Formats: sequence, C-alpha cells, structure tokens
Amino acid sequence: MPARRHFGSVRRLPSGRYQASYWHKAERHTAAHTFITKAEALAWLSSIETDINRGAWVDPAGAEMTVAELANRWLNSDPAKRATTRTRDDLAIRLHIIPALGTKKLAQVTAPDIQHLVNEGAAARASRTVRREYAVLRAMFAYAVGSDWLARSPCRRIKQPALQPVLRPQLLPEDVDAIATAVGSRYSTMVWCGALLGLRWGEVAGLRVGDLDMLGGTLRVSEQRPAHGPVGPPKSKAGERPLSLPAALVQMLAAHLSACRLTAVDKDSLVFTSPEGEPLDYSNWRRRVWIPAVQQAGVPGAGFHDLRRTNATQLVAAGVDIKTTQSRLGHADPRLTLAVYAQAVDESDRDAAARLQERFFGHGQARRERS
Repeated sequence: MPARRHFGSVRRLPSGRYQASYWHKAERHTAAHTFITKAEALAWLSSIETDINRGAWVDPAGAEMTVAELANRWLNSDPAKRATTRTRDDLAIRLHIIPALGTKKLAQVTAPDIQHLVNEGAAARASRTVRREYAVLRAMFAYAVGSDWLARSPCRRIKQPALQPVLRPQLLPEDVDAIATAVGSRYSTMVWCGALLGLRWGEVAGLRVGDLDMLGGTLRVSEQRPAHGPVGPPKSKAGERPLSLPAALVQMLAAHLSACRLTAVDKDSLVFTSPEGEPLDYSNWRRRVWIPAVQQAGVPGAGFHDLRRTNATQLVAAGVDIKTTQSRLGHADPRLTLAVYAQAVDESDRDAAARLQERFFGHGQARRERS
C-alpha cells in the first residue's frame, strides 16, 4: 500500500539543512527558518496542517507586519466608509495609536500594552474620546485576525474609562428665538430649520432650492455638507426623508429665497450660502456667526446640534409618537431618538410636579375649604 503523501514539501539545501514550504490560499509559504533534520521539517509542516484544519492558521507575513502597516491596510479596506468617519479614524491613528504602538509587530502587541494606552488616554482626554480611539484599535486588530495575520486579538478584557454624562445646554423656544435674532437675517432661517425640523447643520447647509416644495409645504433632505469631507448623502438611508413644514417656516423660507433672488428655476442653487455666494464652511460659520450669536443670546456653549435635541424634546413633550419623531429626525433606530435626544425640559418637569400636587393634595385642600 503506497505511503500517504505528507502535507507540503521538504527539500535539502546545499548547506545540508532542510527547507519546508506549503501551498495555502493560492500562495506558497516557506518556513522562516531551516531545519537540521527532515523529521523536524515534516513535524513543522504537520503543525501547520493542524492549524489550517482547526481554523487557527496565521499568515507568516503577519509576523513581520507592524501596527502602522496594519493601520494603513485597515483604513483602505473599506471604500464605502464615510469621509467624516475616515478622517476621525485617521486622526485617532496618527495622533495616539501610531506614536505608542506603530513600530511594534502585530504578534508583539499584548493586552497590557493596549490597557496601558487606554489608561494613558483616560488621564489626558475625555472618556468618550478614549473609548472611540480604542474602538478604532479594536477594529484594526479584528481585521488582522480576519485576514489571518494574527491568531488572536490583544484587545481582550480591556477596561475602558466610564462614560461621563455630557450635559448639553437645554434650549427653550425663547432661546431659539434669541439665537435666530442674533445670527442676523441672512442665517435666521437656518436656525429655525434646525429647531423646527431637527436638521443637522450639514443637512441645512446642503439644502438646494429644488429640495423645497413651497406650495406643498414640504422639504426633502437628500444631501449634506459635513464639517469635514465632501458633500454627500445623509448619514443613513433613514436620513433621506421628506418633511412637512410648519406654516411659519414656509413663510420664512419664502422670504429668504426672495431676499436671495432665488426662484424655482434655480433648483440646483444652495438655499444658504456665504455673503459671497459660496457654499458654507462649518468652521468659519461657527466661528464668525454662531459663537457670537449664542453668547449674545445668553446661551454660551450651545451648539447647532442642540437645536436638533430641542426639536426632539419638544416633539416628545408635545405628545408626538416616537415613530413620527424618529422619522422626522432621520434615525434608523428609535432607541437613539429616546436615549440621546428626548431630554426632559424644566417646563415639563414643573408641569409634572403641579399635576402630582393636584393628585395628592388637591382633594384634601377642597375638604378643608368645605369645612
């Protein structure tokens, strides 16, 4: 009976030592070192075959790959990644991950190395920032494992800093009115679009005349100009949405278009632009228009996104059902609508206290008055 053909191949070198190699995933892989005996070479091949059969095989090229090389491959592995997300991930890699781990080979990185990096970050930066940076590092090593460059990720049982609640300014309708007045006539309607429609800044800055149906009283969100990166569609499919406009906002938009000498013929023109007629740049607009306005309105520290939170809060407080609120905000998950944006307002809280007062003590007061 013929002997079973062993996995891979072994050849004797002129030096007398033995070299082992094998084919896997359409590539030929050669052992990083030679062996004194043929038996040792065959034993090594047998261990490789076992790893392949149990799904634990690691590409030898991964042993020589550095964290910096992995970061570059990971960043370029997803062509569909949004420009803003790529920019954020690239910053985390260049500013924090590469300086600490960039020159290390993948197999040299240990869980204590990762924990040390997280601990150093937690001592210097906000917990949300550190957790976001760690998420990038964890995704990088998961990609390395999935690509067979590493047998196991070092991102295991890492203790992350506790999330600290971010207390955002709670804008009331009168605050919105004050901000809209302070930004001036050119941008006041932008503020009301944020508050009445819950639009993100990029969605407002990306509005075109053709997105407006003044007669039907509707607006369609189909494009946004993010703070960083090129113009593109909204953050998710749910972000592409039609919205019914309050009558007051229809009048504001009509007045704005008239002041800018825009008509239905100019369907590709942006609704909101700089004084020079150029597309808005978030950094410049925030520095020159928004920050002075919120200071003048008495709500320093408020961001344009707080208008969106205010919109959600007012919708929930007004009794609008969560599904409609979710749809108007363009959230794919209703839990985000409730958990992130539906903040209790002081006015509603005071109303709740008054109702409890009436429930528990109103009848007793009435009895005392009758006696």
